[in-house]
Amino acid sequence: MALNPDFDLFQLPEEYQALRESIRALAEQDIAPHAKDVDANSRFPEEALESLNANGFNAIHVPEEYGGQGGDSVAAAIVIEEVARVCGSSSLIPAVNKLGTMGLILSGSEELKQKVLPDIAGGKMASYALTEREAGSDAGGMKTRARQDGDDWIIDGSKCFITNGGKSTWYTVMAVTDPEAGSHGISAFMVHKDDEGFRVGGLEHKLGIKGSPTAELYFENCRVPGDRMVGEPGTGFKTALATLDHTRPTIGAQALGLAQGAFDAAVAYVKEREQFGRKIADFQNTQFMLADMKMKIDAARLMVYTAAANAERGHAEGGERLGLLAAGSKTFASDTAMSVTTDAVQLFGGYGFTQDFPVERMMRDAKITQIYEGTNQICRMVMGRQILA
Repeated sequence: MALNPDFDLFQLPEEYQALRESIRALAEQDIAPHAKDVDANSRFPEEALESLNANGFNAIHVPEEYGGQGGDSVAAAIVIEEVARVCGSSSLIPAVNKLGTMGLILSGSEELKQKVLPDIAGGKMASYALTEREAGSDAGGMKTRARQDGDDWIIDGSKCFITNGGKSTWYTVMAVTDPEAGSHGISAFMVHKDDEGFRVGGLEHKLGIKGSPTAELYFENCRVPGDRMVGEPGTGFKTALATLDHTRPTIGAQALGLAQGAFDAAVAYVKEREQFGRKIADFQNTQFMLADMKMKIDAARLMVYTAAANAERGHAEGGERLGLLAAGSKTFASDTAMSVTTDAVQLFGGYGFTQDFPVERMMRDAKITQIYEGTNQICRMVMGRQILA
């Protein structure tokens, strides 16, 4: 961000402002009209996928040499924020495509990148498979195993809470390859949906983001070619942590979009709704609520964009700062989303508690941002350790 000499305000460069205008127009036209139906019927937002694919916003982070747009982390954050502003479920298309391929981009071989990334740039999707029933925040306790069989690896185990599971073509899967080595015995693999021994189980029935399927994955003697390991054996956990440092700001961006969408809806509503012969907007308590919501959103946006910009520098240039900013931005933005969407429902009064207006959906969608990609309690632990290191 740069200082604008005309207004003494920090603003994004013009190319980012143009990107925001473009993705906002697309979201308003192609995604927003279907958001209510997507949520009500718990269906995947095919309209959003089609539009994002057609306009190159489905995986803006994929480098140009693999057929992508080559957008940086700030560009990805803007796209996710603007889609989430109208539909939280749809924003998980670009967000999870980045999550599912970030480890590959950071640590994968050139041959593996050439195999996977053009698929994602071309419209197929990727997911990230780390969590298990007994290994959520404690990812190091995973039970999924991979053993070598000639040039191949055989994976056995299961994963749960996999976002866009069953819709994705590629999955970054973490499995234990050396049970005696602790977290240093975990390796990462790119699993294709058609691989022998791989199947998708049942879907979760959720509070929010109902248009994004959350599935269980099963690996039963799942055979994966050896050249689909991401990086070297035993580096999977390191890759997983590095991935989260790059993708937690994208969850911050999703949270930011949900907060902004709810805020915009609340502002429009209080300008129209009358009580006691006056517009609700005329009451000081309404204005104070809106002021608090606005301050939190603006602060969250600065944190998210700062973390995203820092991600471009990578771990080589002060990686511990990247982890601190990533965890902090995700935590603050998601707490903001929960607070702002709840206040938006309050400003709508009884109508806010109905499905006639989008704020109740946004409040339900916001809750998950405090939970996935590291609960906010885990993120605070990450921050505390780095502050004291």
